[in-house]
Amino acid sequence: MAAAADQATRRDVAWASARQFAHAAAEPAPVVRLALARAAGLTLAEDLVAATPLPAFDTAAMDGFAVAGASGPWTLTGSARPGQPWAGERLAAGHAVEISTGALVPPGAWAVLPIELAAPDGDAVAGPELPGGKHIRLTGEDAPAGARLAPAGIPVGPALLGLAASCGYDELPVRRTPAVRAIVTGDELVRHGLPGPGQVRDAFGPLLPSLVAGLGGLLEGLVHVPDRPRSALATAVEAASGADVVVVTGSTSVGVTDGLRRLLAERDARWIVDAVACRPGHPQLLARPQGGPYVIGLPGNPFAALVAAYTLLGPLLAGLSGRPLGILPQAPLLTQVPAPAGRTRIVPVVWDGPGVRALGGDHPAFLNGAALG
Repeated sequence: MAAAADQATRRDVAWASARQFAHAAAEPAPVVRLALARAAGLTLAEDLVAATPLPAFDTAAMDGFAVAGASGPWTLTGSARPGQPWAGERLAAGHAVEISTGALVPPGAWAVLPIELAAPDGDAVAGPELPGGKHIRLTGEDAPAGARLAPAGIPVGPALLGLAASCGYDELPVRRTPAVRAIVTGDELVRHGLPGPGQVRDAFGPLLPSLVAGLGGLLEGLVHVPDRPRSALATAVEAASGADVVVVTGSTSVGVTDGLRRLLAERDARWIVDAVACRPGHPQLLARPQGGPYVIGLPGNPFAALVAAYTLLGPLLAGLSGRPLGILPQAPLLTQVPAPAGRTRIVPVVWDGPGVRALGGDHPAFLNGAALG
């Protein structure tokens, strides 16, 4: 009874709930360890932890002189360069070492006297009195050993790669990019040139590769199949079974040419979302046949399909990658947008000063507003 009640909540669900259902249904991909360069763009699978204190030693923050004692003059006794520490054991009071930014500060140093404030005179250097620790980056000042520097679930970008390298990592634990295969259905679709009477140009196929990539997946294949015979869709779905997600555009409603729901029923699929209470994009679905990949059904109209992709495909790919469900920004709407009762209205907007303004051009088959938003 509880399972039946839960299933009932998945039919014509609220738009925000549909996103949550899609994300929660995802089983994250296995963790793999990749060299830093190969991990770029993937999702961090485990917390990044400082293996040593950062910085790992007291470091000069300025070019100048490491001085022992608050006031000089100080007697010069060698130098310290990055990668070439001073050869002595401990800097005695009244002595100084010429030092470069990033070099190891000798034990016994009080502060670093910047070269701009220094007055060298033979084997001595003078300068103003300095507070203890001035211009020295202390061991562990940025992070102690064991500190969590980055949480699991964030994208591996350039700064994270640099941070990992500075911590001594050569590899990172990441989750691979989910593989997506797409099936575009419709007898009326043409893929080149101007459509003739009763035909429409396929607008969704060309945008799918960049859309899937932007949502965090990798489109590994795209095929076009006719509405008839019904076996064409079944054959295409079977051929795509090696992917993590199969996306089908069109064939998601209940008309005589819409066969995806029947196909899923025949395969004893577990329904995750069966239609969403939004406009456009209502006849969308997410299910998973026994032992198969996730199947997302998108409406045939291009803008409606785009809305459905952001509703279900984006959250599902985030979950498969181990990323949290993104928090949607909120802003005042500066133009009136009518919404049908009990349904979420999806419209393209653009920032306009303190809020956002609806762009229009948001009919289910029209991508003008989305292209400008």
